Amino acid sequence: MYEMRSISISHEAAPGYFSRFSMEAQAKEIVRKLRDTGFVAYFAGGCVRDMLLGKKAVDIDIATDAAPEAVQKLFPRTIAVGAQFGVIIVVVQGGEYEVATFRSDGAYIDGRRPEGVTFTTAEGDAERRDFTVNGLFYDPLEDKVLDYVGGRADLEAGILRAIGDAAQRFEEDRLRVLRGVRFAAALGFQVEELTWQAIRDKAPAIHAVSAERIREELVKIFVSPTRVRGFDLLDESGLLQELLPEVAALKGCEQPPEFHPEGDVFVHTRIMLELLPAEVSPELVLAVLFHDIGKPPTMQVDPTGRIRFNGHESVSARMTEKIMRRLRFSNEETVATIEMVQNHMVFKDVQNMRVARLKRFMARPTFEEEMELHRVDCQSSHGMLDNHVFLRAKQEEFANEPLIPAPLLNGRDLISLGWKPGPRFKEILEAAETLQLEGQFTTREEALAWLKTHYSITSS
Repeated sequence: MYEMRSISISHEAAPGYFSRFSMEAQAKEIVRKLRDTGFVAYFAGGCVRDMLLGKKAVDIDIATDAAPEAVQKLFPRTIAVGAQFGVIIVVVQGGEYEVATFRSDGAYIDGRRPEGVTFTTAEGDAERRDFTVNGLFYDPLEDKVLDYVGGRADLEAGILRAIGDAAQRFEEDRLRVLRGVRFAAALGFQVEELTWQAIRDKAPAIHAVSAERIREELVKIFVSPTRVRGFDLLDESGLLQELLPEVAALKGCEQPPEFHPEGDVFVHTRIMLELLPAEVSPELVLAVLFHDIGKPPTMQVDPTGRIRFNGHESVSARMTEKIMRRLRFSNEETVATIEMVQNHMVFKDVQNMRVARLKRFMARPTFEEEMELHRVDCQSSHGMLDNHVFLRAKQEEFANEPLIPAPLLNGRDLISLGWKPGPRFKEILEAAETLQLEGQFTTREEALAWLKTHYSITSS
């Protein structure tokens, strides 16, 4: 054991931890109940790391020498999510806590999970974990940290280091190379040399991991405020080329310097990530990553020597769909991201749009995030925000009424006037909506008068 020291969890850094029904208090009671029954039990892993860093843990995991069956007998409400691996969920007062039996893992045959486990001691359990800063235990009853792997020293030094042999750790569970990038970025830590070399060496093996698990890690990296560091580490490790080759291909794709003095498309995309606010949706950050991936395949140099990317937004949208299907994103996330990518070039035309088209454009559910995409797209290149300013002014101008108000005419009106349902219904109703949006008529009576004047039943 490296050390066993007291710690003090900051109330300021972790507000609410010690309230009667806080997460920490509930987890502490689970530990107490296990200990009172004669078992060993500690907080384990990432929650200990975050507490030591003064951060509020997202969840608290508990490790114990109690077998899964004993845990189930001791607590009235449990869920056996991974009993074969010693993992039981204990449900108390609405909270759910993972209680895992100390274990050492058997052989890894699929690069993701061991074929079996052996229950062991706390020290043995620590040694099978991924990184030293995640291999710490905390005794909440004695206020002691238990460190069998040197995690406390690495935490204080800001170093991410694999436990034991890095290559072996990553061969066992190939998702760990991607998790290593995420931890290094999120914590702001330097990756220890041998660990970093193993990440680079094992990057091509990431394809053994399911698309769903890869997607989860990538989303965590890119929605984090430290996304630019994550992006850089993905690139430097070779994982970007393995997982998002379409983004890696942006390197060296030159752009017209009069519009993009910042450099190639890869540099442009990286700057955009840097300009995003700290909190972003997955759809927005993915739209930033993918909005220009159609540029390399559409790049042309015209007779004047100017670089052009005609139709790149449509190509980018199609490529975005392939990537997101490949990574098993939901249909809702995929559709929203494609919409943003497809429309990012439309913003250059907004000041010339008819009012009706402009209102329809602004009423779409992805518009506000597209505004943010447009802002960082401009600020990372030519710096001209005139269309952004124009649209904000229009939002104020249109603020007193819905962008798309309830229609003054509908199909029933056409039928009541003797029209038969058919293809012209849509044409007439869209024409009516356009005039309504542009203020040509504002009442139902005016709309009906327009209909009777401009369309005859015989034309149906």
